[in-house]
Amino acid sequence: MDVPTAAARIIEQAIADRAFPGAALELGRSTGDRAAGAYGCLTDEPDARAVTPQTIYDLASLTKVISTATLAMHAIEQGRLALDDRVADRLPEWRGGDREDVTIADLLEHASGLTAYLPFFRDYEGRSEFQRAIATMPLEDAPRTHSIYSDLGFILLGFILEDVGGAPLAEQLQRAFHLKVEATNSRASRAEATTLRYRGFRLQAEDLCFNPPKALHDRIAPTEVDPWRGRLLQGEAHDENAWALGGAAGHAGLFGTAAATGSFAAEILKGLRGAPNAIAPAPAIQRFAQRSHVPQSSRALAWDTMLPTSSCGAKMSPRAIGHTGFTGTSLWIDPDLDLYVVLLTNRVYPTRDNDAIRPVRRAVHDAVVEGLGR
Repeated sequence: MDVPTAAARIIEQAIADRAFPGAALELGRSTGDRAAGAYGCLTDEPDARAVTPQTIYDLASLTKVISTATLAMHAIEQGRLALDDRVADRLPEWRGGDREDVTIADLLEHASGLTAYLPFFRDYEGRSEFQRAIATMPLEDAPRTHSIYSDLGFILLGFILEDVGGAPLAEQLQRAFHLKVEATNSRASRAEATTLRYRGFRLQAEDLCFNPPKALHDRIAPTEVDPWRGRLLQGEAHDENAWALGGAAGHAGLFGTAAATGSFAAEILKGLRGAPNAIAPAPAIQRFAQRSHVPQSSRALAWDTMLPTSSCGAKMSPRAIGHTGFTGTSLWIDPDLDLYVVLLTNRVYPTRDNDAIRPVRRAVHDAVVEGLGR
């Protein structure tokens, strides 16, 4: 498998047009066939480092599907959580007749009625302050009547997963994806250690992590010159709410390479096609990919689904699922085409006001599908 020439040219032209300074692309199939490309530089400065396969990007809202959805599937599989659990039974501040019946599934489907976003970082810090502010705020819509893509719902999901998992999100992610856990060197029981060894990807820890160590910052694509923090962000979460929560949250904060994101996508692709994988049982993955019954919603559980107007372009199948990240990242997985596409950029460098990536995403995905054939 090779990166289609047309897709590479679209990315190179986008860099020339300053849609983003650089990009990493990874394509693959459930069989293990993969192709990758690295284009441009980490910034547009004359002495900027070139993007390489080892470049780490701020994945932004890909956190929702890579970390939060995966940890939710694990918690459900282990009987510590259920999709129909009421949020009110998990968070004591979530009270009121307008929200009493909101469930975990509603949060995952962006159907809880919560508003999309608020800059809580300006007034609040840490879990307790965020949780109280979000759980007590007025709902924008009645639950399950409308889908509002909401960071706030996923912030609450992160808190709930920390409670049911008994550990911070970053630690749970390491257990799920990175570490070869042994009963002798972890707090896990022997039975848990066996499960975790089966589940783990055994990647290098820095390939997919929250709060990457400073030693890796030279490999990380900078995001924005942030007026709030007064500095260029490199290696710290671009999302201000995630930053105020310590850099690891249910909605954002994850960093990773295109290869690591592709390894995750390959396992999800296997599950969607009914094959054994290292993430969760295939029926669980397929359940998370089912489109919501909320009126006019394209959302599944954490994932978005294919629409001809979406970032995946017009050539993927109706069964495709995916997600985008505000920093310029995207991940789409198509079980009918046996294909995943990871496109990572730092389009917010040096400012988030640059939105030229929108048509580029669609064009790249269409060129990949056309170039690889059905």
